[in-house]
Amino acid sequence: MSTEPVIREPRSTSVTGRIDPSYKRAGGPKGQFEMIAWLFMRLSGIVLVVLIFGHLTVNLLLGEGVHGIDFGFVAGKWANPFWQFWDLAMLWLAMLHGTNGVRTIINDYAERDSVRFWLKVVLFVAAAIIVILGTLVIFTFDPCPHGITSGLPDFCPAA
Repeated sequence: MSTEPVIREPRSTSVTGRIDPSYKRAGGPKGQFEMIAWLFMRLSGIVLVVLIFGHLTVNLLLGEGVHGIDFGFVAGKWANPFWQFWDLAMLWLAMLHGTNGVRTIINDYAERDSVRFWLKVVLFVAAAIIVILGTLVIFTFDPCPHGITSGLPDFCPAA
């Protein structure tokens, strides 16, 4: 008789064909959150590729290219609700996507719980500030500011 231990194959099945309970994933809220975060990263990445290439195409390839981007160009774009929504979606998705990625890195590399906690607090506060300020800029942007007479888009009364 051999005294060597028998090593089962990973996720080996019993005689009944069921997966051994010791191999089942741990359920619970954290496992579900991580799965949703993983799925969000994949889906938001696909949407971000479309948003970013659309942004680059309109801003750099059409019209005068990079030399045509000025206050009037941005004012003209943000006068249209479509472009406000486009840039808002790009801002929100990019920030949430990046924040989730950095959160994963913090979870992987910060060994102490207290360090992990404070790094995530700083990350979430910084992300919230950027999202709030960016949203305010997009929706409170005045394409026709008072007192400026040159460089305004054509639809402004002073232009």
